[in-house]
Amino acid sequence: MPFLTSPSEAITVGNQAALIGWAILILLPRWDAIVLVPKYLIPLGLCLLYPLFFLPEFANSGGGFGSLDAIAALFQNPKILAAGWLHYLAFDLFVGAWIAQDADRLGAPRSIQAGLLATTFMFGPVGLALYLISRTLFVIPTGAESHD
Repeated sequence: MPFLTSPSEAITVGNQAALIGWAILILLPRWDAIVLVPKYLIPLGLCLLYPLFFLPEFANSGGGFGSLDAIAALFQNPKILAAGWLHYLAFDLFVGAWIAQDADRLGAPRSIQAGLLATTFMFGPVGLALYLISRTLFVIPTGAESHD
């Protein structure tokens, strides 16, 4: 069987790649070159896998996006389910890299960032919401950020 033809293989590779990206963001120094890996390279790879599983299956899936029942029917297909998971992995990692770079730019301590990044890794939108709330409440805008 050729590599990455099964949904299980795609999930395994996607999970491993995403874990590498999150480890880079949380554990390593943020050199410009290394941030390219979790911000662009890994999400790009996951994005390229997505259509391989989603597009060939969508037309015949019997599901769609118009209602909860249609979405449930759509995700009954293992290839579409795998594509959905790859979608989550790509977007969450990209958002995590944005959070890390933005927090660095604002001077947020890495210990605080680690908690926010771990929350984003595990609970996507919750981590992003916490970061946006924290950023709004605890950062005084500089002249460059001010929208007066």
